[in-house]
Amino acid sequence: MDTKIIGKVIRSYRKSKGLTLEVVSGLADLDSAHLARIELGEYVPNISTFIKIAKALGLKASELMAMIEASEIQQ
Repeated sequence: MDTKIIGKVIRSYRKSKGLTLEVVSGLADLDSAHLARIELGEYVPNISTFIKIAKALGLKASELMAMIEASEIQQ
């Protein structure tokens, strides 16, 4: 999986819900700088971090993964 696409999908969905980086990182119990690096594609989240981010966005991890996979197909 392309780390840039993972980050792009997370950022796009977060923004579509009108959520700030600080709100999502707080809900996910992550440092906002760490989430920012994930969104920039600099880091790949481990599975527990991925699940936390999905929950903070109001999604199941499988739903977020499906969005990422669909975005990769479109590339």
